[in-house]
Amino acid sequence: MGVLEPEDSEEFDRILEENASSLVVIDFFATWCGPCKIMGPKFNKMSNEFTDVIFVKVDVDENEDIVSRFQINVMPTFIFMKGGEQIDSVEGSMEDQLRQKLSANH
Repeated sequence: MGVLEPEDSEEFDRILEENASSLVVIDFFATWCGPCKIMGPKFNKMSNEFTDVIFVKVDVDENEDIVSRFQINVMPTFIFMKGGEQIDSVEGSMEDQLRQKLSANH
């Protein structure tokens, strides 16, 4: 399926609702963020490895309403959702920690 990039909060909410029974991992990033540029390709690669997980990217500058809902202060931040609830998170470009939590939660 690859990585989904919703254009607005309505599309974002629909993705969460349609995939409530699956693990959804959201990458909150900014185009100007150096660590985000490093983690972006790794996040995309993980989407091909963990095919039963829904991967979503949210540009913090384009989706401030979603960012405020999740109280994002650090970029990148990865939020793990299941059943409509946040179950875990990773802040910063922590590839090993992200991979470990993906393995543990899916």
